[in-house]
Amino acid sequence: MFLLISRPEGQGQARGGSRPPAPPLPAAAAMAPRRAAACLLPLLVAAAASAGLGGYFGTKSRYEEVNPHLAEDPLSLGPVAAGARLPAACAPLQLRALLRHGTRYPTAGQIRRLAELHGRLRRRPAAACPAAAALAAWQMWYEESLDGRLAPQGRRDMEHLARRLAARFPALFAARRRLALASSSKHRCLQSGAAFRRGLGPALSLGGEEPEIEVNDALMRFFDHCDKFIASVEENDTAMHQVNAFKEGPEMRKVLEKVASALCLPAEELNADLVQVAFLTCSYELAIKNVTSPWCSLFSEEDAKVLEYLNDLKQYWKRGYGYDINSRSSCILFQDIFQQLDKAVEESKSSKPISSPLIVQVGHAETLQPLLALMGFFKDDEPLRANNYIRQAHRKFRTGHIVPYAANLVFVLYHCDQVKTSKEEYQVQMLLNEKLMPFHHSNETISTYADFKDYYKDILQNCHFKEVCELPKVNITAIDEL
Repeated sequence: MFLLISRPEGQGQARGGSRPPAPPLPAAAAMAPRRAAACLLPLLVAAAASAGLGGYFGTKSRYEEVNPHLAEDPLSLGPVAAGARLPAACAPLQLRALLRHGTRYPTAGQIRRLAELHGRLRRRPAAACPAAAALAAWQMWYEESLDGRLAPQGRRDMEHLARRLAARFPALFAARRRLALASSSKHRCLQSGAAFRRGLGPALSLGGEEPEIEVNDALMRFFDHCDKFIASVEENDTAMHQVNAFKEGPEMRKVLEKVASALCLPAEELNADLVQVAFLTCSYELAIKNVTSPWCSLFSEEDAKVLEYLNDLKQYWKRGYGYDINSRSSCILFQDIFQQLDKAVEESKSSKPISSPLIVQVGHAETLQPLLALMGFFKDDEPLRANNYIRQAHRKFRTGHIVPYAANLVFVLYHCDQVKTSKEEYQVQMLLNEKLMPFHHSNETISTYADFKDYYKDILQNCHFKEVCELPKVNITAIDEL
């Protein structure tokens, strides 16, 4: 058994062969060459700068940012990483894949804020403001009905991922293997699951029937079922105080004033949220349509780093290490992963066929990020705060590198023959975005299943979701009348 794993290369931007051509320039540009030259200047700057922005879009990043070789060939498995080969006597028993949905459209709220900003620019005279003129001429094509739905590129993300996983693990994706497919109830996740299934094509024989997609919000949206998380983080206005402080801090103030100047607007008419909407529109245009949007022209690479940090701060305090409940609420999913692995081991020891050799579940960045935090990955020595932006320049917690669109965390269980001890008979690997992850307990990319399970035994034994997530009971006592 040879496992081919890709390794990082230089940053890629275009999606080779998978995108329609860019739309033509506005008609006004053709009719007025001098004015067009002024309006197109920001576009030319954006084209030159776009290569420096793509790596800073956080959770709105394209999957190609973490696997640049896919820009040229979306079915490429990439170069073989050193040390990625398993002994020939090891065969995969079970694959458990946790996926984030593919590229999506903005949410209705983001679209409303973009319409507000775009409307302001259209209402202002922009003769002496080329950047504002270019953006006012930009066609606002997003409609609120799109509200976070899966984009066509998102379907391609999932179809291609399915084909690559099948190529990496042909034995598990072989005919007559049972695929257990689950998803959150969100439309973009259900559509991603259907696209993944479609990507497997006729190579996966399922008795002529497509596998049902089970809706499982208990595992894929565990955060919605955790009262303690909802009360102490989700609906707690003070929980994001580091995020709010950074929005008002010197780094964001500098970006805001620069954008306001470029748009010939008073700085008082903008806020951090509107600046972030402009930046994310640049990211959406790149991810959804593979075009460099005029919105990108407002930002330099340094600006992008600041806005990435704002995004990462929010994820850190809402889904990462900021509060213990963020990660602890995911232990129900973590337990389920090990329960299925345990079951496969027991079935193998009893010489029974593996009942669930292939488990694919589609969720969200908010599904994967807490789980990775629970497991201790991408943890910095110093917490992310509003006042340590400079010190966090080389931080591990960069969500665009961890949970871009179509992010995937894969657990692979192997049975190995010709081993020295019975403990070595069952081994496991983890892959994040199709790259092997070193285990904390050994810093190796392969572990015995026993050692892997033992390292996390405290989490597995002490995860009682109901107790972890229940709100403390408040004793209400009557106050004696004076």
